[in-house]
Amino acid sequence: MRDLVDIGMGRTARRAFGLDDIEIVPSRRTRSSKDVSTAWQIDAYRFDIPLVTHPTDAIVSPRTAVAVGELGGMGVLNAEGLWARQENVEEALLRVIEAADESDDPAAMVKVLQDLHAQPIRMDLIAEAVKQVRESGVTVAVRVSPQRAAELTPDLLAAGVEILVVQGTIVSAEHVARDGEPLNLKSFIADLDVPVIAGGVGDYRTAMHLMRTGAAGVIVGYGYSEGVTSTHSVLGIGVPMATAIVDAAAARRDYLDETGGRYVHVIADGGVRTSGDIAKSIGCGADAVMLGAPLAAATEAPGQGLYWTAAAAHPSVPRSRVTTGAELEADLRTLLFGPSTDPDGLTNLFGGLKRAMAKTGYSDLKEFQKVGLTVRG
Repeated sequence: MRDLVDIGMGRTARRAFGLDDIEIVPSRRTRSSKDVSTAWQIDAYRFDIPLVTHPTDAIVSPRTAVAVGELGGMGVLNAEGLWARQENVEEALLRVIEAADESDDPAAMVKVLQDLHAQPIRMDLIAEAVKQVRESGVTVAVRVSPQRAAELTPDLLAAGVEILVVQGTIVSAEHVARDGEPLNLKSFIADLDVPVIAGGVGDYRTAMHLMRTGAAGVIVGYGYSEGVTSTHSVLGIGVPMATAIVDAAAARRDYLDETGGRYVHVIADGGVRTSGDIAKSIGCGADAVMLGAPLAAATEAPGQGLYWTAAAAHPSVPRSRVTTGAELEADLRTLLFGPSTDPDGLTNLFGGLKRAMAKTGYSDLKEFQKVGLTVRG
């Protein structure tokens, strides 16, 4: 029975929970973290850690996509970002950094991003970026928006993209447009020979619809990170992440029964700041997490400590701030695997996940999805 509360006469709303509202319950068994596996596989592609990077130019360049891949995660390039529009991306990023140095006004930095993204997408530029990742030998993953997916995907596949991420603030099974043909994800995915990850979604029904399109993975959440993404402020839309993940995991279970065995991966995108948040996301049913702001602290990050999402550059309705000053600074390997002197779970993110799994007695991610949870009073 859903937990409904009255919000006024004749109107109810469902009670929902964020990751901060829940805790993991230890079991009767513990094990050594050396005996724990964080490996994750989607379609034919295997990864050592359940990490998908948020596709933002602030943290993912061709170089960092390679670095993430070599460390066992999936780095996702933005096919509609600066590497697709600017010949000299370093100079473009410097404009954003200088705007941050010169002014505390978030609007000034957003305006610079909007100006930089006003340049048209050039397939030769994004193809060159894809080539750099492909030649390294790591898995090549690229993000497109639902609005540009049909237009850009053929050239991206020709360039060597292996996993396509169709991501917008909110993605449905069919994107309806007054002008031109709508994007029907089911027919779009059926024509592709590569796995597609699509999202974001925040509820059971939409997650189920996306699974029925043939997507290999569904992104749950809208990339929310305090002080960065403001979809809830601009659009009034948002679902607390613990509830959103659990609902999507329920859709995955029902879809598995419906199809007689087709498994769709759930990727949590939003509210994940610490190693504990990663553990709770997996415990709620996620197969992997999409990290953005926590990776801005990496010394390799193109934004040099700044962070924003692709929604910041929208020409008329930006839905992301540019945040300045990461809470700490470390190289990417240390952020993911330590060693750490940070007591707040901001570094050694996946070492913390392994320790959480070991302390509760689980040996792999699928088992850990069954861990007990409590809700704070």
